[in-house]
Amino acid sequence: MLSGLVIVLLPLVAGYLVTIHHAGLLALINRGVNASVYVILLLMGVSLAGLDDLADQLSRMGGQALALFTVISTCNLAGLWWLSNRLGLRADPTRVVPGAPVSKLAAVAGSLALVGVVVVGVALGLAGRDLPWLHDGAETLAEWVLYVLLALIGCQLRNSGMPLRQILLNRHGLAIALMLAATSLLGGLIAAPLLDLRISEGLALAAGFGWYSLSAILVGDQLGPAMGGVAFFNDLARELLAFVLIPLLIRRHAALAIGYGGATSMDFTLPVIQQHGGVTCVPVAVVSGFILSLLSPPLILFFLSL
Repeated sequence: MLSGLVIVLLPLVAGYLVTIHHAGLLALINRGVNASVYVILLLMGVSLAGLDDLADQLSRMGGQALALFTVISTCNLAGLWWLSNRLGLRADPTRVVPGAPVSKLAAVAGSLALVGVVVVGVALGLAGRDLPWLHDGAETLAEWVLYVLLALIGCQLRNSGMPLRQILLNRHGLAIALMLAATSLLGGLIAAPLLDLRISEGLALAAGFGWYSLSAILVGDQLGPAMGGVAFFNDLARELLAFVLIPLLIRRHAALAIGYGGATSMDFTLPVIQQHGGVTCVPVAVVSGFILSLLSPPLILFFLSL
């Protein structure tokens, strides 16, 4: 299992070692990441359609995702509420970021589009259910696209413009990220026996930190499409709830509102943080989201290798 971890981590590390200065190439890498995610989720849907008793499997998957989400979110909110009272971080909605995007509907639509891709994959898989090569080929192709995706993600993280010094000096962002990570893993630890999972599997599911596209792909590759679906819906639910909580809580509990978004605080939920929290919250959110994005892939792979 550890050799499998090394094989999957190699593309991520190799990508992180590549420094890119050309803006056009970076844009191409970003498009490559998006395209890879869509391809793998489509293939995950095809693999889901090949499961026996699909309706029962989907029902079980939804129940597990809901239970996992409830336990982890409870731990997250309790820990971040305590941290919010300790840090004293205050939002300043009077100082907005010039030109900041404010469309929550656009962000939600992007998230739901990924769900649509999985549904399309399931439909294609059901249409070709009598073609064994389709499902076998989908799993093999998804594995190779995963290696490409990890290399591109490593490259993205290295060239994100976020130097290590800036990350370590932002104590608020660092504290929020570590609290979210610790309480998520605690939630995974608690949820594992409730869901009849091994401890390592519960921890792997909890280590997505809201990065639903990546967690679904990594977990699905090791534990099968059904568990990949659990990871996907657990982390997607975090993002959707974050869109609701951030406007409600960020003025009084900025650390809680920023932290609950997890890894999405540096991208998908950042527009909402910008709009309702002002310029003060932006660097904290970016640092917190970046740290969690950096931690998530190796943690998921490590727990899956146990």
